[in-house]
Amino acid sequence: MKVGSGKGRKVCLTVTGVVIAIVLLIVILALTVFKAKHPVTTVDSTKLEDFHVSLDPVKLRVDLNVTLGVDVSVKNPNKVGFQYSDSTAHLNYRGQLIGEVPISAGEISSGETKGFNLTLTIMADRLLSNSQLLSDVTSGTLPLNTFVRMSGKVSILGFIKVHVVSSTSCDVAINLSNGTVGNQECQYKTKL
Repeated sequence: MKVGSGKGRKVCLTVTGVVIAIVLLIVILALTVFKAKHPVTTVDSTKLEDFHVSLDPVKLRVDLNVTLGVDVSVKNPNKVGFQYSDSTAHLNYRGQLIGEVPISAGEISSGETKGFNLTLTIMADRLLSNSQLLSDVTSGTLPLNTFVRMSGKVSILGFIKVHVVSSTSCDVAINLSNGTVGNQECQYKTKL
């Protein structure tokens, strides 16, 4: 084949066109189908699992031990799976941390909803020290906030790895009469 021949030029233009088309296809897929969406976290139910009150006459105080079972589900609406590292779920009452529980590392497949059965031991001294607790208890509703931050990796097409940090903050109203979840509003953030 001669340098500058028409046949060599056609082959070069064809190869260049195919490479450009593949790059465009990957960019279009990355911006549409594989675009990262927020995982949706939902507090499905809460249940009072353990409740102990004891009087310590020597120290003149009341000891309170409360264990709360919380069922949380996380839905991955993305077209790729998400591998996350060890995380922690926090339970807050009126801005103050009153409980936390570790979440072991794992994976949520594409389109999967994964349930977590979490057992929180509430730091009762922090809860009891809040001056608004009595008014919330008498109203029958306990306003809580759950915060979960998960970081991990998403693998796109098997070879492109993207670091993802997803955080969810849910304001939850617990009906004290039956221990069910009333109103729930969540805010989601995802960083790539």
